[in-house]
Amino acid sequence: MNVKEENYRKRMTLGQDGNALIQLLILNAVLFVILKFVYVIYLVSDKQLSAYYTHVYNWFALPADPGKLAMRPWTIISYMFTDYELFRFISNMFWLWTFGYILQDLTGNRKIIAIYLYGGLTGALLFILGHLFVPGLSVQYDPGTFSGANCAVAALAIATTAVSPDYRIFPMISGGIPLWVITLIFLLINFSGIGYGEASVYLANAGAAGVGFLFIYQMRRGRDGSIWINQFFDWLGDLFNPEKKKKPGQRKDEFYYHVAGTQPYKKIPNITQKRIDEILDKINQQGYRFLTSEEKDILKRAAEEEDL
Repeated sequence: MNVKEENYRKRMTLGQDGNALIQLLILNAVLFVILKFVYVIYLVSDKQLSAYYTHVYNWFALPADPGKLAMRPWTIISYMFTDYELFRFISNMFWLWTFGYILQDLTGNRKIIAIYLYGGLTGALLFILGHLFVPGLSVQYDPGTFSGANCAVAALAIATTAVSPDYRIFPMISGGIPLWVITLIFLLINFSGIGYGEASVYLANAGAAGVGFLFIYQMRRGRDGSIWINQFFDWLGDLFNPEKKKKPGQRKDEFYYHVAGTQPYKKIPNITQKRIDEILDKINQQGYRFLTSEEKDILKRAAEEEDL
């Protein structure tokens, strides 16, 4: 492993500032633990558990009834961070980490939250529309609630696979397992109960997966749906942290000598740990493919010096 890969992966850790994947995992885990703590309080106090779901849990889960949704509109966001089944929560966090880590490696750190939210919002919309307009659905199932990160994770899974379906994991096993195989396993698990489960839930998951593919399709055509979301969170972060220094604008590529095809001299910058850290931060935020030729050359020379 060269210095770029080694240092980059070391920086994608729990302590890294601004790691979107870790932020999503922590938010899901904290809300799960809080709700479970309240659940235990209801359990040991001999109160009816139905009261917990009525007075606590339902204020975070997405209702199928639009009238109830109008009374608690925040649930269209909170439901995708809310869960009550331990094994489903663990499964969702495992898949979130798996696909989110690979997506960060391929595209940088600023796509994950956008895809997560797009998938969750699409799932919420289709869940409600399914109960309202799918013939016979509201007769077969009483309008209830919807919760869990399934839709958001489905969007991430398909988006990651759309970026690089042949991405290999576990390379020590016969050259690695293609990402599309892992995604196929995820889809089989996620849709295994479609024959006897609630149809609106599977409709929501399928729609969220489609949004993940559409996001990457549009991004390849120059339309990045994550820009406005990232700008909003950047503005929000600056709002609550006025002392935070604004990041310097991204330096544009220089094309002075590209047209002429010649270059009067070649500047070879010194390799410093600070410079390497800045390049690794850029990889984290935007992805390796956005590095300039100079930055790639610095990483290459750093790896060569490390091998000496």
